[in-house]
Amino acid sequence: MLTDFFTAAFFTGLLAAAVRMATPLLLGALGEMFAERAGVLNLGIEGMMLLGALAAFLTVHLGGSLLLGLLAAILTGLILAVLLGFLTVTLGASQHVSGLGITTLATGLSMFIYRQSVGAPSVPPHITPLPALPIPVLSKIPILGPVLFEHSLLTYLAFLLVPIAGFVLYRTSFGLSVRAVGEQPGSADTLGVNVFRTRYLALLIAGGLAGLGGAFLTIAQLNMFIPGIIGGRGFICIAIVVFGNWSPGKILLGSLLFALTDAFQLRLQQYGAGIPYQYLMMLPYLLTIAVLVVTSSRARAPGALLKPYRRE
Repeated sequence: MLTDFFTAAFFTGLLAAAVRMATPLLLGALGEMFAERAGVLNLGIEGMMLLGALAAFLTVHLGGSLLLGLLAAILTGLILAVLLGFLTVTLGASQHVSGLGITTLATGLSMFIYRQSVGAPSVPPHITPLPALPIPVLSKIPILGPVLFEHSLLTYLAFLLVPIAGFVLYRTSFGLSVRAVGEQPGSADTLGVNVFRTRYLALLIAGGLAGLGGAFLTIAQLNMFIPGIIGGRGFICIAIVVFGNWSPGKILLGSLLFALTDAFQLRLQQYGAGIPYQYLMMLPYLLTIAVLVVTSSRARAPGALLKPYRRE
């Protein structure tokens, strides 16, 4: 009933769901930020998240631990990141084509591996998910407790990575190198910065976090793997990076905004708003487009983004 909307329990549940659903977006977008700050657009993020989600699920489904599942997802993302680095950094191939090619490859490969591993069951197999870890004392705070302090380890990790990413990007020599090769790789090279190594490292961060974001969906949120499980979240992460102007704090806000809209449309379906669910499912993506239209004119991309580097 729509009358159930305006209750404390409804808003508490909505905000808690938004925090939870922001997790894969935040992980993917923070990784994408590092790649783009180094001058590489990672359009393979959708495929990295998808194959990472499958790797985590199959590892746990076939008897591995949840920790092994997370490590498998990270490793999968790293492998795809190395492939993207070889194509775009070493060979200097088009970043658009290379990234989309990796996403296409990962999509087909994930379906093949999944069918070979579990067949085509009418009901997808499930696994025991990562448990929620309520933080003592803090989880008992009214409203804020359930919203912020009753989540799985991956959610806490994703939010903790925001200040860590900011520190690394703005307060370390590695972060300075990333920003330098993303703006003026030629000048950075003359000052002794290894442009190729820095771009590879940034891509490894992007790949590992993308794989981890995909793993969240299969072993923490949905507890199963289905072909469309990523649902465009990888490309949403790219939009969030633009919305956040390549800044960790603003990327956090963008992730929460999209997740809140997604959580809200799911609750509209649940309570029955008299609107076809297809239109409700469009809401987060329409919001993303609207936000990009408003903010893209003020966004300043790294100067060397999409530009391959060749030493003179």
